[in-house]
Amino acid sequence: MLTKLFASFFFLTVLASCSKDDLTPTVPINETVDTTALLKYSGNFEPGPYGTTSGNAEVYTSAKIAEVKLVNFNTSNGPDLHVFLSKEPMPINYIDLGSLKSTNGNQVYSIPGNPDLSSYKYISVHCVAYNHLFGYAKLN
Repeated sequence: MLTKLFASFFFLTVLASCSKDDLTPTVPINETVDTTALLKYSGNFEPGPYGTTSGNAEVYTSAKIAEVKLVNFNTSNGPDLHVFLSKEPMPINYIDLGSLKSTNGNQVYSIPGNPDLSSYKYISVHCVAYNHLFGYAKLN
């Protein structure tokens, strides 16, 4: 009986903690990178265990800035989705580029600081609240 009560409480807590307001916007966007930037790395998205993600990830650099562009991007929706520049597909050693702007379209994220981009080989879409990987692109 205690197990059923605990399971019911857990299920209701998880259900209540994720509301429609927590989901990522779905309106397509079309952002562009700095026109002086050069394409340094790119890769195709693979689905993760908790979502379906497709499109390409590109890393551009210029004298002033480094940026990640998600191209023809599409992913399953979820709460608290972020874009990570990571050393592995499931982000452990990563730079958080911010909240995902939309579940689809072309979107650009600035890379803060001056990291060694050759050691960050993945762009990951990750649910921070539940530590769920929605998808990743290996950069070449």
